[in-house]
Amino acid sequence: MSFTFRSFRLRNAALGAVLALAAALAPDATRAEEVLPGPVPATLLRVIDGDTLLVRARVWLDLEVVARVRLRGVNAPELRAQDGEERARAAAARAFVAGLAEGASLTLTEIGKDKYGGRVVARVAVDGADLGSALLASGHARPIGARFRRSPG
Repeated sequence: MSFTFRSFRLRNAALGAVLALAAALAPDATRAEEVLPGPVPATLLRVIDGDTLLVRARVWLDLEVVARVRLRGVNAPELRAQDGEERARAAAARAFVAGLAEGASLTLTEIGKDKYGGRVVARVAVDGADLGSALLASGHARPIGARFRRSPG
């Protein structure tokens, strides 16, 4: 069997191993979440929604990983919400993040495992400024645990 980086199986295995390293995943559920402090330089590939980005992170010399990164500590409205007003707020949050992050230099810190799997959670700095803090200050996101409420009227 020939293994090359073009091989789907090897590429997925390598990606899984690097994500495990980059996110400092604990080997068993009884240990507290470990966090990779960073900084890890990254390039924005796509803004998925107001609190999730698709990035290419440089984790080692000539080694980059593509990963979904959820912003640590913030919660943006959901694009797939039933409520039209929430969907509109979600689109505005995504546009706000895109406006700040597209073409900018990203840095990931406090990188850990997301509770839902398939992505990591991290603080993301855009040209040195914390993206989560900017979202909170703009009103496009709430701290984790806070709920979005319909506007009166």
